[in-house]
This record gives sequence, structure tokens and C-alpha cells, in this order.
Amino acid sequence: MNVTQSNGAGWVFRDHALDLSVTRVMGVLNVTPDSFSDGGRFHRLDLAVTQAQEMVAAGATIIDVGGESTRPGATPVSVQQELDRVVPVIEALADETDVVLSVDTSTPQVMREVANAGARLINDVRSLSREGALQAALETGLPVCLMHMQGQPGTMQMSPEYNDVLAEVERYLADRIAACEEAGLKRQQILVDPGFGFGKTLGHNLTLLKHLGRFRQWGCPVLVGVSRKSMIGDLIARPVDQRLYGSLAAAVAAAMNGASIVRVHDVAETVDAMNVINALSQAR
Repeated sequence: MNVTQSNGAGWVFRDHALDLSVTRVMGVLNVTPDSFSDGGRFHRLDLAVTQAQEMVAAGATIIDVGGESTRPGATPVSVQQELDRVVPVIEALADETDVVLSVDTSTPQVMREVANAGARLINDVRSLSREGALQAALETGLPVCLMHMQGQPGTMQMSPEYNDVLAEVERYLADRIAACEEAGLKRQQILVDPGFGFGKTLGHNLTLLKHLGRFRQWGCPVLVGVSRKSMIGDLIARPVDQRLYGSLAAAVAAAMNGASIVRVHDVAETVDAMNVINALSQAR
């Protein structure tokens, strides 16, 4: 087993321990030409490695590398394209840094290859639902993050509807956890993500954020990604590159409501905010 839990706080991702009794910062590294926030900025290997190094220096303890955009309306890429984008970055970073390297992928072959290259976490927006993905994840032995998404990236924001968004997201994640455990994955290898912005309206997102603590019921760390998303833009009426302060407020709310990990673009600023929140949570 490559991730274990001790006293509810210490987690080991492959061979790297993280104390998740405090909220940790995951830095986003998109090596794609079309991601909504930074698409095309880090498509070259040297630029990607430099950006990751800067995020680690700023305090990120996890780097999440993505080779296929999952923004609304995103176009799928081939397996080979995703491999070509992601594997060299993971190989280079595994040599350069000792932080947890996560890969944002739903593709079985990519899961296997990045595990061999040095990844320590699989972050799958489709919750290992693609054919062969669950088996591939089991073969790697890596921990996985299971995320809720209504629909698919190309169409998920067209008309998302729920009778009860909390209950339906809970039920989906519970079902995926059960499927993973039945296949042989241990509960201590599973993280969960409610999937902010993935087939949700602003109202759905706010409800999930307000009641985030309900997703801790399975004993799995909760990962939250709201950085620069359209929900922030809807609330503060600012374009993607001007959503720092709104994103920080959402990250603070997530941490105070039970998030173990916040996935962000602006690492240094978020680390400062988390240092304050973590100190407050540990104060007598």
C-alpha cells in the first residue's frame, strides 16, 4: 500500500509523508495549450519545471500536473498527446524535487506511465470510471482522488440540474469509494473532491462549499479546487487574471469547512492565507 493514515493526520503518498491535520496547498501545473487560466504558458519542459520549482519554493507541498484540459467545452486529446505532455515533466520533477507529484488524468495508460516516472498521486476528475482506469490505478498502487462531475467536460455546464446537490454528490462519491474498495483499493488510499464547477451552477457550488464538512464522513481527505474558476468570476465580476482575492477567500472558506488540500494557481498568496488558518485551527 502506498498511502497510509496514522491518527487521522499523517498520510504517506508512496514514500512521502504529509501531515493533513492542517490544510496543504496543491499547485496547479497545466502543460496544455487550452486550460482556462494558464493554457499555453508552461507547455515547454523547461518552463514547466521552472514553474513547479517556484511553486515548491513558495510553499506548495503537492504539484498537480495536467496534460488534458477539463475546462467547460474542452476538446479531448489523444493518449499519446497526453503522455508526451505529462511524462517528461514528471520525470524531470521527480529528479528535481521531493514533493508529492500528482497527475490530473483519467487515462489508464497515462496512470501507469506516470507512476513509473515518479508520480505519487492520481487525481481523476472522472473517478476512475473510464474503461480500465480502476484496474490501472490498482496496478500502480498509488492513492487516488475521486471527483464528482455531472456530465462530461464538453457539455457539463450547459444545464446542470440536481434535486439535492449535496445528497447527489455524496451518493456518487460513496458509490465510487465502494467500487474502489470492492476492486481492492484501500480506504486509506482515497481522497475525495466534490468537483466545484464540474456540472454545477453558482448556487450548487456555494451549497457544496458551505457544507463541505459533510464530505469528511468517509475519513478521506477532502480536496477542493476553486481557484480562479467561473464561480469566483460570477461573485466578483472580474476576469480570470483578476480573481486572486476572490480565490483566496474561497480557499479560506474551504479550509475552515474541512478541506485538507486546496488546489490553486496562486501558491505564495494561498500559503500565507493557509498559515493563518492552520495556526488558528491549532490554537488552544
